[in-house]
Amino acid sequence: MTKDKVYLLKPVKAPKKNTEAPPKTRFLMPDRNLLIIMFTLMLFGLVFTYSSSAFESGALFKRQLIFGGLGLIAAAFLSQYYLRLQKKINPMFILYGAWFLLVFVLFTPKVANVHRWINLGFFNLQPSEVAKPALIIYIAYYLDNISASISKSFNVIVPPLVLTAVTLGLMMLAPELGTPALLFAVVFLMLYTAGARLKHLLLILACAIPVALHQMIFYSYRMKRLFSFLSPETASDSSGYQLFQSFLAIGSGGWFGKGLGNSELKLQYLPAAHTDFIFAIIAEEAGMFGALIIVALFAWMLIRGIKVARRAKNTFNSMLALGITLTITLQAFLNMGVAVGLLPTKGLPLPFFSYGGSSVLVTMAMMGILFNISAVEKANLKERV
Repeated sequence: MTKDKVYLLKPVKAPKKNTEAPPKTRFLMPDRNLLIIMFTLMLFGLVFTYSSSAFESGALFKRQLIFGGLGLIAAAFLSQYYLRLQKKINPMFILYGAWFLLVFVLFTPKVANVHRWINLGFFNLQPSEVAKPALIIYIAYYLDNISASISKSFNVIVPPLVLTAVTLGLMMLAPELGTPALLFAVVFLMLYTAGARLKHLLLILACAIPVALHQMIFYSYRMKRLFSFLSPETASDSSGYQLFQSFLAIGSGGWFGKGLGNSELKLQYLPAAHTDFIFAIIAEEAGMFGALIIVALFAWMLIRGIKVARRAKNTFNSMLALGITLTITLQAFLNMGVAVGLLPTKGLPLPFFSYGGSSVLVTMAMMGILFNISAVEKANLKERV
């Protein structure tokens, strides 16, 4: 099937046909900038996981270190073999597997009044984390097959929209809204970049608004969070307590912080200090200067990821690189936006920093896939998916 060129910021010339098979024993060197970014974020993440977890710092640090090591192994393997393996696996099977986990978790005992984790004994698996790469891989695969006709008819983009709606709907049954909102934004941007017409995208957005309003009204605590976000000082003893404590942590850090390990707000004042609100502890201990370094690293990752996507020789590689980059960086910006009060409170972890085995493993696996795409394109190899 003929494929259109993918436009990322500016037109990319269609590559010449290359039928040469990639050497099976050659080591593929990923983008060095992405490697530097990942290892820097991992190092900072381990340091602040230890620092922010207060009374349980030793145990949580060891577990995070183990998951980080397993994540590195997964990233190293996928950085060399992902595109070869992808040729043998139908992306729909990966998505079906994610759906199974999303349904299965609904029949497990609640943790903190939600169905989000499956207890595997040695760690709690979060199906919504697994669903993120599964959905992105499927969307990239579908766009690769219909890129020539994506702008001709709305019906062309209906199948991926239906499967996206099923995935996000299963997540919202948990209930969960942060990850579905993130994935909706990523799929929306992937469709736009692949060439979907603006009026079709606006129709999708119009259909999503009633769903978001329903979720806000049906779950009253979300509406309370919205009001506390608009005026956190008036709800500092109730729904706005977490956000207000985050403000205190960030504000007390000044430009250069109180020093590593010297946070006062992590001492039972700021809930989820080592998970969802770890960025507030970073700002308190490392100051605004340290926080801006973290922001700059994620911005650098976004730029490098887009460059990998633009350099890709086929639509699948391009869309998958873009989807992974957006998923990790947008999640980071959303998490940091919540901590500083720019966005309503949502339970999204900060990639590489927030404590949690599923988040670390999935983030590292996605980085491994991105490394593989960057290495293949850098070596000017042709991978047919």
